[in-house]
Amino acid sequence: MALRNAVLAALLEGEASGYDLAKGFDASVANFWMATPQQLYRELDRMESDGLIEARVVQQERRPNKRLFSLTDAGYAALRSFTAEPPRPSAIRDELLIKVQAVDAGDADAVRASIAERLEWARAKLARYDRLRARLLDGRAEDDFLASAERVGPYLTLMRGRAFEQENIRWAEQALAVLERRAHHFT
Repeated sequence: MALRNAVLAALLEGEASGYDLAKGFDASVANFWMATPQQLYRELDRMESDGLIEARVVQQERRPNKRLFSLTDAGYAALRSFTAEPPRPSAIRDELLIKVQAVDAGDADAVRASIAERLEWARAKLARYDRLRARLLDGRAEDDFLASAERVGPYLTLMRGRAFEQENIRWAEQALAVLERRAHHFT
């Protein structure tokens, strides 16, 4: 998947500046797509040149002017085309898992510390996702929200992100317990 498809999907929320998109990426699609602000701004320029988005300049006092981006008809068509294509299978590429694979010959304390750090990261991310879910539901039951929401895609991807972090927490807790038992067994 190209970054442009993630940007097109993010712009379904409405007109946004590059800064807003970067912030939104962190809140809404960080669970499945990462991009640095530099990558995002370069892609916005390319997408504008390709006619997929258009920008308007908003004059601001005491701040630099900002550009607000929105989808064009060509952008909507590109998004429809992208969603019609079958996705490529995903693959895990995780440096921590290589370290865990090598823990028996490596620095077990450092690997345990890395897993503990990942555990805290996953817990923090899950808490952010839970706050976002509560904001989306706005006091409604999930079924009520899904029956009346204008768009369900952001909610469904949020739920996938929550499940991913829940599994990260479960795995990290289990891995730490196994490594702790082994450390006590061999000392």
